[in-house]
Amino acid sequence: MRLMRLGNLIDAFRPADGPPPQTLGAFMRWCLRGSWPMLAAAAALSALAGTFEVVSAMIIGWVIDAAVSSDPASFFTEHLGLLALFLVFYLFLRPVSFGLSSASNSIVIGPNVLPLVLSRLHRWTLGQAVTFFDNDFAGRIAQKQMQAARAVTDAVTEIINTVAFALASVVASMLYLISVDWRVAAALGLWLVAYLGLIRYYLPKVRENSAARASARAMVSGQVVDTITNIKTVKLFAHAAFEDQVALRAMESFRDRSLEFGVISTWFRSALMTLSGLLPVLLIGGTLLLWQQGEATAGAIAAAGAIAMRISQMSGWVSFTLISIYTSIGEVEDGMRTLSVPHALPDRPGALPLARVQGEIRFDGVSFAYGRGSGGLHGLDLTVRPGEKLGIVGASGAGKSTLVSLLLRLYDPEVGRVLIDGQDLRSVTQESLRRQIAMVTQETAMFNRSARDNIMYGRPDATEAEMIAAARAAEADEFIAAMADHSGRHGYDAFLGERGVKLSGGQRQRIALARAFLKDAPILVLDEATSALDSEVEASIQEALARVMQGKTVLAIAHRLSTIAEMDRILVLDRGLLAEQGTHEELLARNGLYARYWNRQSGGFMNCEEEAAE
Repeated sequence: MRLMRLGNLIDAFRPADGPPPQTLGAFMRWCLRGSWPMLAAAAALSALAGTFEVVSAMIIGWVIDAAVSSDPASFFTEHLGLLALFLVFYLFLRPVSFGLSSASNSIVIGPNVLPLVLSRLHRWTLGQAVTFFDNDFAGRIAQKQMQAARAVTDAVTEIINTVAFALASVVASMLYLISVDWRVAAALGLWLVAYLGLIRYYLPKVRENSAARASARAMVSGQVVDTITNIKTVKLFAHAAFEDQVALRAMESFRDRSLEFGVISTWFRSALMTLSGLLPVLLIGGTLLLWQQGEATAGAIAAAGAIAMRISQMSGWVSFTLISIYTSIGEVEDGMRTLSVPHALPDRPGALPLARVQGEIRFDGVSFAYGRGSGGLHGLDLTVRPGEKLGIVGASGAGKSTLVSLLLRLYDPEVGRVLIDGQDLRSVTQESLRRQIAMVTQETAMFNRSARDNIMYGRPDATEAEMIAAARAAEADEFIAAMADHSGRHGYDAFLGERGVKLSGGQRQRIALARAFLKDAPILVLDEATSALDSEVEASIQEALARVMQGKTVLAIAHRLSTIAEMDRILVLDRGLLAEQGTHEELLARNGLYARYWNRQSGGFMNCEEEAAE
């Protein structure tokens, strides 16, 4: 348990300071900020262990020299102190140094650095605008987060485990060999120059190829996740073979990048082994020549031989580790390019939380066309009074969803302002804004979590009784109570599957309604909220909605005009413009667009495609 406490020396979930930089060194510092004291301590312990490897060879040399120069009968009595040092070093000092080094890496660094980096990257990614996610694969983004966090962790642990250890070993070896003869130390120095030249030539190529391989790997993950996420569509269109070919093309690209990486690694390792074989020849041969001339002892030969073999073996280990480090750095760079892009829609400096609102909404000369110059909204002036129930209708592309997206500040207006209770949405924090708005959409979003978790998402601090009451109000309690999943969980504990795949469309919509009911926000947005329900369930839900809407500002988008006929006011949007507004009766009496929509309904739905084409 005491060792477990070492794991708390780094705060693994400490928030980052500011946005991630877009240069490698600064990005690594951003990822690791807060852990540097422990990283330095771990590196020092690793360096101590590396130094002890040379001390080990020195002690062996001393023992051999003592044995050569002593009478066997009196060896143990004459060199009792040296033998005591030998025993203490090998049975206590060396094991303790390696144990501390192992603990620092395995308990302090390894388990903490990955969650530290991953939590920072994930937190930054969650703050991206919806366009960031619209423009990429969900699987690829997730892969990049894990890839970058793992690569930073691997690079740090390998630098501590290997580089600090090896540097200390080499420095200590050089100092010892200087004490033997400067010429032997010079031979080691020349070998190190050749070794560093080999590293300098090959490792940039390794780094470049590893980044390309990481990018290809992430594309494979993104493609596979995209296919699995849409597996029902794949099966309904009988496109398994097509998706197989798409995945194979991504895999082929990954294979080609891996082959290129393998070729470079093979040449590097072959050159390295040749160079490693040269070191024992230089050090042992050089010390033998000195011994022949009476300038070195037998112990010095043994120590030089031990050092030569250790560094020769270590050079391969270090080189393979450097390949791994450069591979990790390449993967960090690849992840950095994807994940560290600035937020497209950040909170303004000094943005304040939006307190509980009365619910007045105002669109003040708002235009937004997604940067295309067409579609969206154009010069919208609209005020929704607190507690007013507003229906919104229009053909596809009329601007209904754009209006809601601007209210939620998923985008900022290109012209004009959106205000709630007189506060410009750009002056308040996005999180506080969205806490004031409950929304139910036609395409309901479900997490692969329990039914309870999905409903409680509306208000995580709600009581069990409040959660069940919301489910009953949404006519969801009965079917939830009968649910069971493949792990034997029942009722509210049953998992819904990815995106709620285990539920019917109507069931998903009722859980989404329960979530919105539980949130109890002052502004309620309904985007085709009952379109997936049959008539009987819809009638029951409409009664629940009527109760929930009391005292709230409501914006309801509907193609089924009968669901909004009782609204206080109905807006008719046409090609981004506010074409008509009024009550249901007033709009019918006007005999304009709304009246045409009403008359052309088939089964209660608008013929949007026909209207959009006109």
